[in-house]
Amino acid sequence: MNILKKIILGASVLAAAVSLTSCEGGLSTPTQSSFDESVVFSNYQLAEYNVFSIYEVFGHTNCHRGRYLPWYGFNTDIELYLSTTEDDKRDIAAYAILANNSQLNLDNGPYNELLVGVERANLCIKGIRTYGNVEEDPKMATLLGEALTARALLYTELLKAYGEVPARFEPITPETIYVNKADKDVIFKQLLSDLEEAFNYMKWPAQSTVTSTTDRPSLAFAKGLYARLALMASGYSLRPDEGKVGTGDMGSVRLSNDPELSKEALYPKALAALKDVIDNAGLSLIDFEQLWRDFNNMDLTAGKEVIYSLPQSDSRGRWNYTFAVRNEGSTVWSPTASNRGGTVGPTPSFYYKYGANDVRRDISCVNFKFKKDSDQVDKQMLAGVDNWYFGKFRFDWMQKVPYTGGNDDGIKPVYMRYADILLMAAEIANSSAMGAARDEDYAKARLLEVRKRAYKGHEAEAEAYVDGLSGEEEVFNAIVDERAFEFVGEMLRKSDLIRWNLLKVKMDEANEELEKFYNREAPYNNFGPAVWYKYAADGVTLQTYGFKPGELATTSTGPEGDGWICYTDSKGEATDYFKLGETGQKKIGSFYSNDPDTRQWWPIPAVTLTNSQGALKNDYGF
Repeated sequence: MNILKKIILGASVLAAAVSLTSCEGGLSTPTQSSFDESVVFSNYQLAEYNVFSIYEVFGHTNCHRGRYLPWYGFNTDIELYLSTTEDDKRDIAAYAILANNSQLNLDNGPYNELLVGVERANLCIKGIRTYGNVEEDPKMATLLGEALTARALLYTELLKAYGEVPARFEPITPETIYVNKADKDVIFKQLLSDLEEAFNYMKWPAQSTVTSTTDRPSLAFAKGLYARLALMASGYSLRPDEGKVGTGDMGSVRLSNDPELSKEALYPKALAALKDVIDNAGLSLIDFEQLWRDFNNMDLTAGKEVIYSLPQSDSRGRWNYTFAVRNEGSTVWSPTASNRGGTVGPTPSFYYKYGANDVRRDISCVNFKFKKDSDQVDKQMLAGVDNWYFGKFRFDWMQKVPYTGGNDDGIKPVYMRYADILLMAAEIANSSAMGAARDEDYAKARLLEVRKRAYKGHEAEAEAYVDGLSGEEEVFNAIVDERAFEFVGEMLRKSDLIRWNLLKVKMDEANEELEKFYNREAPYNNFGPAVWYKYAADGVTLQTYGFKPGELATTSTGPEGDGWICYTDSKGEATDYFKLGETGQKKIGSFYSNDPDTRQWWPIPAVTLTNSQGALKNDYGF
């Protein structure tokens, strides 16, 4: 039985053992039924089904499937919501969300559903500790480690989106149904402690049946998540003033005041965890294009680059539905006349930040869409200068489980991969917070691993770049850039920018670059302004001239060779491709509507506040 079927069965078993109803945080008091805890959690198979039930919330209609993943992670300096229509959807992207936002003000939205998952994890952890004989049964110990890691995963998602949330680490009782938010330092310390315990129980990727696929957490994931949480906890974020969480305090962007969560305290432990993964997990970087072909083919084989994928059934989830290269009525790869994909894309100017020999550029940032031509032939077509898409995510690469055209695509989003392990290790090793243990050479070596993969066939260029870096600030800035090039479209950037205290800074820089791009100011004046195109022998794949630096073209002068056609406007007249139009004018300044440093989090939804009996209150002026 595969994990996805077990997740559904596990939810059913847990429902038989424990009744959960929507209340504050989506939870109410547990009630006994015909399944006794001592029976459920002393039996490995039943206990395993209950652990699987923790993940079931990810597939809920308004949790990760249709609300969290399609809306968390943008706008940033590299990822931009494409629509300029003023509505509740754009308000989320533009840091203008309110507690009554129609997309997230739901009693079954991500805030409540993630806390349902937390309660399930709490029940599993308590049950396995009490009845699982963990000291003598290594299989039960592994389940405990998985449950602890799953709870840390759920809380990571809550902390990323909401900032402060209730601290729930025991099953709910009548006395604890209604509680206020907690200082997130309390939650960070508990999660880090939980993961340290889980290290003792878990196995490396592909080293056991449990870790044979990437949709179950492994020791590598637990250690990587530990490092990710350590970076968040010790980094900057919007926080209420000390002792004022849940009072309506406006707060400020600052570091934690808790010495246990300082960089000096956490970085050595986080780096040790990352080094263990690097040295012992058996993971490696694979060819960049193959990585994303495997992703779209739903390859969950553990032991390669992907460390953890969020589990969903093959008929659930809206990742490519939301983020794939735009499909406008092409029915070969997306068998529906409805538009699919292309809700968010790379900032139009970001393509030009990559080096000419960086293989990630033409995979990560594409300017075509799939559409039927006038002869009803499905093919790639120019998307217009305003609409760039994430080429990592493509319906035409979904072959093992082809997209059927509905509201769900089955894609299992990549949550962590080995490149992140390397770049987190580089960042921490480079930091002066490591004191005398700061190791710039180690940091540069890890950065070089990622850079060399990106410059396949031009590795000497990558080596020269990294060799030329010197000093903590220069290496840090290179890592900031590298994480952008490597992870664009994977929705890691927002959390990174927050912890670096660079959210508004980097978006302001990107806006300035976007304005230069649309006005054809240097360095955006050494290509185009016209774009010429033709098709490869397959009649589908678009070939272009005029996009890349050095490809200078006009409406009358294009590339050498036969078959090239100059891009034409709606009147069928050859025109400059990169000229500023109405949509481009709207995109300039569209990164945020409110200062993003004062709107780093989503508010707890109004419906949840109402149901909390006055226990919950939003901060930050919401």
